[in-house]
Amino acid sequence: MTEINSQFSKKLNDESTPVIIGEIGQNHDGSLGMAHAYIDALADIGVDAIKFQTHIALDESTLDEKFRINFSYQDKTRFDYWKRMEFTESQWMELKKHSVARGIEFLSTPFSLSAIDLLSRIGVEAWKLGSGDTTSNGILDAMILTKKPIIVSSGMSTWDELDTIVNQLSNTDTDYYLMQCTSKYPTPLNEIGLNLLPEIKNRYKCRVGLSDHSGLTSPAIAAIARGFSLIEVHATFDKRMFGPDIVASLTIEDIKSLVQFADNLNSIDNNPVDKDAIAITLNDQKKLFDRSLALVRDLPSGHVLAESDLTLKKPGGGLMWSERDKLINRPLSHNMPMNRLLKIEDVS
Repeated sequence: MTEINSQFSKKLNDESTPVIIGEIGQNHDGSLGMAHAYIDALADIGVDAIKFQTHIALDESTLDEKFRINFSYQDKTRFDYWKRMEFTESQWMELKKHSVARGIEFLSTPFSLSAIDLLSRIGVEAWKLGSGDTTSNGILDAMILTKKPIIVSSGMSTWDELDTIVNQLSNTDTDYYLMQCTSKYPTPLNEIGLNLLPEIKNRYKCRVGLSDHSGLTSPAIAAIARGFSLIEVHATFDKRMFGPDIVASLTIEDIKSLVQFADNLNSIDNNPVDKDAIAITLNDQKKLFDRSLALVRDLPSGHVLAESDLTLKKPGGGLMWSERDKLINRPLSHNMPMNRLLKIEDVS
């Protein structure tokens, strides 16, 4: 296990640490160069992991599989599309090496047993179980055998199905994490399901996060603000790019703002403030903002001070309003201007 992998596993198990995963999926549209470009872009903005999808058409699909949406100008069948999304094992290895070199974790969702074998050979540190495979026991069984952490998406699962998955995982030594998501692209805001995050947490007692397909930053920000900082969002360079998931993706700049929000909130939450202690450090500034006794107008020597002659002016550090009785009914010992603070020696 490399150092970066070890750090990623620790982050997954530390619920006080935000983990932001940038999902590429098929947004590279079969271009290896584009896949590498996404690694650099997401590394530059500080995501914790980049996630791809590993498709091996012959072991995953048939000619009977229909398109989820009819978007392709060049693929006659869904099988053809998956075939075009394939990378070779050596290409996957280069993508992984590039990710590690840039300091972000490499993840990829396997969609077949052969994809699990391929990813095991190149050395992924954790698994992502896609929403469509939560009832595919063969894929989950194979993941469990590797003894690596498993992130489970629940986008199409019922509570009974999640119960079955968690019961299976709980009977092993596998670390697992559950992601609330809704498998609609894009997901309308009224179907995000932020209300389910605490329910899933209370029900299964594991780290829970949000895998969001809304194409907006607000669901992920809201989840992080509520303490659910394991976040996965789809990434795109531009909303005008081609692909079935672009509309459900965030731009690189959007994800950058999300990472910054998560880091800033984490810094705030991990540094509780002692009200008295911080006030002490602000004493000098407090004096500048505070006020002291002064005159409402210039007064001559011998003038007997009345309360109506007194006011408060900046800075602090002089006589306070509660000390005005030390001055009232006493004569000024010299001519006193209104633009200086009063001192006890100004009266006789």
